[in-house]
Amino acid sequence: MSENNGQSTGRHRTEARESTDVGSGGNGNGSTSADAEAYGTGSSGTGSNGTEPHGDTRGAVGPASGGRHAGAEPGSSTDATGASHPAPGASKAAGDDTPVTQSTHRGTVGALIDAGAAAPAVPGRTLPIRIELARQLRRRRTQVSFALVALLPVILWAAFQIGGDDDGPGGGPTLVDLASSSGTNFAVFTLFASASFLLVVLVALFFGDTVASEASWSSLRYLLAVPVPRARLLRQKAVVAALLSVGALALLPLMSLLVGSLAYGAGDLVSPVGESLPFWTASGRVLLGALYIAVQLSWVAGLALLLSVSTDAPLGAVGGAVMASILSQILEQITALGDLRDFLPTHYADAWSALLSQDIDWGDMTRGAFSAVVYAVVFTTAAAWRFTTKDITS
Repeated sequence: MSENNGQSTGRHRTEARESTDVGSGGNGNGSTSADAEAYGTGSSGTGSNGTEPHGDTRGAVGPASGGRHAGAEPGSSTDATGASHPAPGASKAAGDDTPVTQSTHRGTVGALIDAGAAAPAVPGRTLPIRIELARQLRRRRTQVSFALVALLPVILWAAFQIGGDDDGPGGGPTLVDLASSSGTNFAVFTLFASASFLLVVLVALFFGDTVASEASWSSLRYLLAVPVPRARLLRQKAVVAALLSVGALALLPLMSLLVGSLAYGAGDLVSPVGESLPFWTASGRVLLGALYIAVQLSWVAGLALLLSVSTDAPLGAVGGAVMASILSQILEQITALGDLRDFLPTHYADAWSALLSQDIDWGDMTRGAFSAVVYAVVFTTAAAWRFTTKDITS
């Protein structure tokens, strides 16, 4: 009885193996070349010893074979697309160097690798200016700063309306006395009133908040790991800060001319010395004065950038640049310093007043622009050296 049972069992195993070979298209010793190519192995067989690996042979029923998909390996399963997947724990035949790849997703392994691989970052294209500019424009401090610049002429006009016509002490007329005589005079007064402090704060804010804010948010090291090279990171942020500063400095005279013209008319510009300029000529001089102020404040931008890369506190960088400007203005008032005051960065801050005359004296404006640019280059170079050599810990 035991011998008959043994023969019957062996016969059933032989028939099962033969039916499996027939169902797989007569290839019982390995996968077809198409399967090998789909998995990226480059091999068309599993070995030459005819040994069949053990594993789960249950798979999706192919339309032609009625069992496993044609060309599927023994010990593997097929999905709905007909792709063959080796079963967990499947072994390879002797002499087979083809790696066994297991996947629970549809498709080939090569397609999954191509779809899941992210494109490597190109350091020269990271942190585009348009992305950083849009990011800075969405910040509340930028929106509040531009709103304040746009509303300042309206606030000054309201102050003149509330205060009435008070001529003040005797003597010649001042810019305050002439501010309500025409739109161009109002714009000139607005520039004089804001250039020594408000515009200094704006430039210091945009440049001092560049790197220090990222350090305070603990996001600076992640930006550098993108990777964004340090020199490119500093340059991109400085360019965006310069764009914001120039935008604010251009917005102020434009809004002043608009509000002043609507309130006081488009009359001639009258200077305190009695000279007058036509409206359009005076408007061009006002815009040229704003351009000179932007160049003259470049030393504030360079100093604020240097402080920004040297500290993790944005307020410290902004406040340090503003305090340096105030200190320079105080030293400017000490006549005992004599010619040493010529080397102060704020010595030629008001040189653009020469534009209010019919014949422009470019001497002080040239010296003021040169002095500011030299300070800016020194501070910016020091900032670049400091940022490229310091340890980033935040």
